[in-house]
Amino acid sequence: MNRTLITLSGSSQAALADRDIAHITRIMRPALHGDLGGPIFPAAYWRQRLFQLLDTAGSSHAQLCAVDSLLLQLDQFESGPPLAWDRLAPAAAALFPPPYSTDAGQFA
Repeated sequence: MNRTLITLSGSSQAALADRDIAHITRIMRPALHGDLGGPIFPAAYWRQRLFQLLDTAGSSHAQLCAVDSLLLQLDQFESGPPLAWDRLAPAAAALFPPPYSTDAGQFA
């Protein structure tokens, strides 16, 4: 199977970089916070993606500023403790009480 190298024009590269930056901007924070199993993708993954964007020749000033902002967000995420609303709430903070009493086995 022969592979051919696809070259993009300058405007196509800029549009692709803009789409990558917009995607990372939307997805990075939720992926870092993840779920009960931890981050979906760690900070090192996002840092690598952003450095790849920086290595792209011909990035505009706005693109460089956007990538720099995302790198600063990563630094802040890694350096700070988890935010208060990111920690699990205690079981006593449940929205609804159980529908039955545990001592009598009857419905309340």
